[in-house]
Amino acid sequence: MKAETKVSPQNLPLHKSKKTFSLRGRWESPIAGYLFISPWLLGFLLLTLWPMIQSMYYSFTKYTLLDAPEWIGLRNYERIFADDELFRQSLKITILFVVLSVPIKLFSALMVAIVLNKKVKGISIYRTFIYLPSLIGSSIAVAILWQNIFGIDGFINRFIGLFGIQGVSWISNPNTALGTLIILVAWQFGSSMVIFLAGLKQIPAELYEASSVDGASKIRQFFTITLPMLSPVLLFNLVLQTIGSFQMFTQAFIITKGGPINSTYMYALYLYDRAFSRYEMGYASALAWILLVVIGIVTAIIFASSRYWVFYETEGAKGK
Repeated sequence: MKAETKVSPQNLPLHKSKKTFSLRGRWESPIAGYLFISPWLLGFLLLTLWPMIQSMYYSFTKYTLLDAPEWIGLRNYERIFADDELFRQSLKITILFVVLSVPIKLFSALMVAIVLNKKVKGISIYRTFIYLPSLIGSSIAVAILWQNIFGIDGFINRFIGLFGIQGVSWISNPNTALGTLIILVAWQFGSSMVIFLAGLKQIPAELYEASSVDGASKIRQFFTITLPMLSPVLLFNLVLQTIGSFQMFTQAFIITKGGPINSTYMYALYLYDRAFSRYEMGYASALAWILLVVIGIVTAIIFASSRYWVFYETEGAKGK
C-alpha cells in the first residue's frame, strides 16, 4: 500500500497555491472593512458631521432662512450673554430640571431593578410591563395623556376629590407645572432599570452570602456591596440621563409650551422658538453650540468626580 501524503500549501501545484493566497489576502484587506461600515460612515458624514460644521458656521452669521447668511462674527454670542434674559432663564430652568429629575429617575429605576432581581414566578412578565412606558417614551400621545391626567378635570383631581380635596390645574400653575414634567420623566425609567438589572445580575451571590454569615443587614449589604459593585453602571446611567435631560423638548412643547409664565421654558424649547418661530437660524445655532459646551462641562465634571465614588472590580479599589 502506498503511504498517504499530506496535502499542504507547499505541495499544491503552484497556480492553485497562488490563487488561494490571493483570495485570502483580498478578504484580509482593510478595504473589505471599509465597505461594510460605509453605510454608517456615509450617514455620519452627511447627517451628523456636515450639519455640525454648517451649524458652527451659521452661529457666526445672521441667517434667517430667507436670505443668504451674513457674517457677523461673535455678535450672536455677545447678544446671548449680554442681553438675552430668556437665555438665562431657560438655562436656569433646564439645570433645575436636570438636578431634580435625574436623581429621582435613577433612584426609582434602581429600586425597581432590585425588586425585579428576585427569583419569582412570572417575574419576566412584570419586567415587560414596567419597561413598556419607556418604549413609548417621549411620544406625543404620552404627552397629551399626561396633559389630560394633570388637567383641571383630570384623573388626579378626580381622585383627590374623593377625599374632599380641591384640586388645581397642575400644568397651569407656575409652582407645579415643572413638577408634572419631572414626574413624567421619572415615570419613564424603564431603560435605566434594565441596565441596572443587568448590572445586578453580575454581582456574585457569594458576597451577599458571606456578609449574611457575618451578620450584615440588607441595608448594610446595599451600601457596602450593591452600590460599590454597581457604581460603574450608575455612572453610565447618570451620564446618559443627564445628557438626555438637558435636551428635553417634546414634553414641554406639547404639555405646557413653556408656560405658565415661562416656568417650564426649557432650553431646547427656546432654541426651537428662535429657529422656527422667529427664523433666526444663526442665533439658534449659537444657542445650540452653547448647549453642547454646557453638556460637555457637566459630563466632564461627572467623570472627574467618578474617581472618588466609582469602584472597578479589576482594579481592586476605587477608580483612579
